[in-house]
Amino acid sequence: MTEDTSTEPVTKKSQPPQFLPKLLGKKVTLRMIGGAMPMTGVLEAFNAYEIQFRVNKKCFIVYKHAIATIEVVG
Repeated sequence: MTEDTSTEPVTKKSQPPQFLPKLLGKKVTLRMIGGAMPMTGVLEAFNAYEIQFRVNKKCFIVYKHAIATIEVVG
């Protein structure tokens, strides 16, 4: 067997967004791409595809690709 001595650069894995961990537990407003009413609540959790969001004691899961903006409230 021969040793692999290729000099191809190693590609980095995509990093998760750096701002979401800073927003956990904070009150934020989500504005959707479709133009639906903005939702204001507390950001509770997130993964690669979804955000868990609490509004008035109800929990919502929103797909990230459906979000236009995330704004911190006050």
